[in-house]
Amino acid sequence: MYLVALCDDEAAELDKTERMLKNYEEMHSEAKFAIERFESADELLTRVRENNYIPDFVLMDIYMPEKPGIEAAQELRSMGHRGRIIFLTTSREHALDAFGVEASQYLVKPISQKMLFPVLDKLLGDMEEARRKYLLLRIEGRIQRVAVNDIVYCEAQGKIQYLYLSNGTQYGLRRTMAEIYEMLAGYREFSRVGVAYIVNLEHVDSLNAQEVEMDNGKKIYLPRGSYQPLRERYFRYYCEENEVL
Repeated sequence: MYLVALCDDEAAELDKTERMLKNYEEMHSEAKFAIERFESADELLTRVRENNYIPDFVLMDIYMPEKPGIEAAQELRSMGHRGRIIFLTTSREHALDAFGVEASQYLVKPISQKMLFPVLDKLLGDMEEARRKYLLLRIEGRIQRVAVNDIVYCEAQGKIQYLYLSNGTQYGLRRTMAEIYEMLAGYREFSRVGVAYIVNLEHVDSLNAQEVEMDNGKKIYLPRGSYQPLRERYFRYYCEENEVL
């Protein structure tokens, strides 16, 4: 599922773009969009700033009366947002500015499916590749890109879940352990250990009936009944890795 933000001060343009995205969904079974519409840049920025909203990509008009799209994109980048931005505009004069905020594409209106669909093909292909390698997380008010391979383990401590990275960094997340595991579930190397831990099998140094030791020295004591399923998953993971190699 991709979170998509549409931002345009004209409702008719929002309708048109949303309709094209839905047509794209119908033609591409792997593409699922959760679309949110914003009629001003400030509305979008407030949603990102205050509601932990991290769209995967933004389709945004450049010419908006209260705040131009380029300025809004600069604010998104200053907040740490690294998602893709596609500018939709009636003029080419801001193409250089779009490059300055790392826009993925700059499309001149009127936009057609013939113009938009190849852009979406490349965009989603690039994003799917990136999703295999990184997570985008809101950490201390900023959006942080975290390499999946760097995550050693995650530990629940009350209402805060902590990610521990291989370089010694730790991040506290105000999300549930279930939400974090859902983010990591697409990566074979992650396994739950009881209710308080998620471990990266790539970083397991040793494993016995009492504990699992990570390669950063952390020892995690195993709850009753968790050793056998973890052991099986650990060996299955490495057997499958060897088959691929």
